[in-house]
Amino acid sequence: MRKLYFVPMIHMGADMGSLAPALDERATAELGPELWQKHKEVVCGFWDSIARFFDSLDGTGFKVYQDGLVADGEGALKIVNQGIREGSRNYQVISHLLQRGAILIKTEDISLVKEEYAYIAKVAHAKSLRQREIAALRYRLAQGRLLQQRDSFIANRINETLREGETGILFIGAYHNVVPRLAADIKVIQVKEVAKVKAYHQALTKARKYDQRLHEFAGYLISSIVNNSS
Repeated sequence: MRKLYFVPMIHMGADMGSLAPALDERATAELGPELWQKHKEVVCGFWDSIARFFDSLDGTGFKVYQDGLVADGEGALKIVNQGIREGSRNYQVISHLLQRGAILIKTEDISLVKEEYAYIAKVAHAKSLRQREIAALRYRLAQGRLLQQRDSFIANRINETLREGETGILFIGAYHNVVPRLAADIKVIQVKEVAKVKAYHQALTKARKYDQRLHEFAGYLISSIVNNSS
């Protein structure tokens, strides 16, 4: 039996690299400064919870698979360190795991990641509403195909590199669908329930203020994690 801890992620702005300022400005305009600021606080609380959970595990020999990670070895470490410099809590958690004996594994196909990034960049940097609508439409038309191709590649990497008796961790955006593509002998442990992470995100995009429903979803995201993997 192989074991995989599954972390359905909420991305921070720092995870988006050079696109972060434009995406932050766009989100502030769409959600309002107060709601967007509250969301950023929730995301920090989410990562505090994730960090405490993995700090409680031994971690030695764990194989770490990361959304968007297109390199291994020194190249992967450079990506992690750059993410930490930009304030990524995701990469901070990974760095702590590596310091305690975890192993970082190349997870994605660089051509697919670059293609999706290019679509997102065009939306983020659009100069007018018309340009943004066109860029967003083109991205939506390509998004399903790209997500399926990326998820298949990620699942194949895990299936091929996670050996019998080993434990892995997958940090992946909540809207990916990797789990059904994994080998049957891989036991998946949801560190946070993907349905609840997606429910929070969907409530956020429809909210006009930080209401009770959003508060309840946020409470789950920042809550402590119980290890029931044994």
